Amino acid sequence: MLQIPCPWCGPRDETEYHYGGQAHVPYPEDPGELNDQEWAEYLFFRDNPKGPRAERWMHGAGCRRWFNALRDTATYEVLAVYRPDAPRPAVHPSREHAGASR
Repeated sequence: MLQIPCPWCGPRDETEYHYGGQAHVPYPEDPGELNDQEWAEYLFFRDNPKGPRAERWMHGAGCRRWFNALRDTATYEVLAVYRPDAPRPAVHPSREHAGASR
């Protein structure tokens, strides 16, 4: 089972969390000006990298707070967790490309 460390509660089983999608997706400056294609891209189109990816998670069975996690999509390893108001942490270059070469 995947262990995810909550920034407030510490490590817990993945069953305590709810996945919230890709992190750092900026809200459109003027949503009313978007055409249907642009709105669909904002709502549904997300990056799908092999390797580290910034994701949003919510600790539903604990503090019920949202946070961001860097998770390797190839290995499922959680590389870092951070609060939504904090910048994305740097990942060591050897870990950044570890999943991409597989």
